[in-house]
Amino acid sequence: MSKNPTVVFVQPREVVIEEREIPSPQLNELLIKTEYTLISTGTELTIVNGEYSPSSVWARISKFPSVLGYSNVGRVIAAGENIDRSWIGREVVSHSYHASYVVSSIEGIEPIDRPIPKEEATLFELARTVMNGVRRARVQFGETVVIYGLGLLGQLATRFCWLAGARPVIGIEIAESRLGKLPSKSGIIGLNPQKEDATTKVKELTRGRMADVVFEVTGNPHLIPDEFRLLRRQGRFIVLSSPRGTTTFDFHDLCNRPSFTIIGTHNSSHPLYPVLDNPWTKARHTELFFDLIADGELDIGNLITHHISYKKAPDIYQMLLKDRSKAMGVVLEWE
Repeated sequence: MSKNPTVVFVQPREVVIEEREIPSPQLNELLIKTEYTLISTGTELTIVNGEYSPSSVWARISKFPSVLGYSNVGRVIAAGENIDRSWIGREVVSHSYHASYVVSSIEGIEPIDRPIPKEEATLFELARTVMNGVRRARVQFGETVVIYGLGLLGQLATRFCWLAGARPVIGIEIAESRLGKLPSKSGIIGLNPQKEDATTKVKELTRGRMADVVFEVTGNPHLIPDEFRLLRRQGRFIVLSSPRGTTTFDFHDLCNRPSFTIIGTHNSSHPLYPVLDNPWTKARHTELFFDLIADGELDIGNLITHHISYKKAPDIYQMLLKDRSKAMGVVLEWE
């Protein structure tokens, strides 16, 4: 059997490294030698943890044993039929799992055409998810945005809303280590609700107007009702996280009477093809993400907190399952 170390989720809370066969690229596929992958501390940990309702979507997509991961950076080393051979040797990102060698359809690959740190490139999938969310939120310059939760998605949302012209952008988080990751820019403000009242502070910062937009990025379904308190009437509430469980929700008080707009922003709501009304496909957002890094407009280097050999993947997953509060970007190295 060819040597292809692969991270395998055997059952809930059990992760191992298995030697599997190197896949062969078929029609319209490319073979990629992985350099880095990013662990999803949201989706992956939710699945591996196994703590979700049997009737939920989480239960339907959680199959064991399985391979997970969707943020792969590597180099193309072979091409299947019907593929231009100029792809061979190129650095690419793909929606591929944690393994030393992976195959991807040509439609699922984006080139890295700018000189950027490859570790930062692993954030491409999360970045385009957030970009899509900011666009669906219709964030405009001058609007006040509040972001609940400053994990990777929240950190990226803070940066993209600021680039879109929102002022101020207020990040709410109880972990001081995550508050410390916010950029030192005028108009970006961190707030710990355990140290100061969020409603009072936002009212002060907005001259009494409250927030135009609130992003939910904690993933905690029980926090959601209180997050609406910071919205102005007819404000927009954006679900950027994938909440883990059900929320008890009063539609009269938290939607109808204040006339709030609630917007879901799952990555799958990207348009499949560019159209005049919305050209912002996944590919276009990936291209923009790399340009922003290369041009120095987006500084995300401090979001990578762990560089770890893939051989230690079982240990890092156990660490994250116990406490992920101090982890942000967790990158597995495959070379």
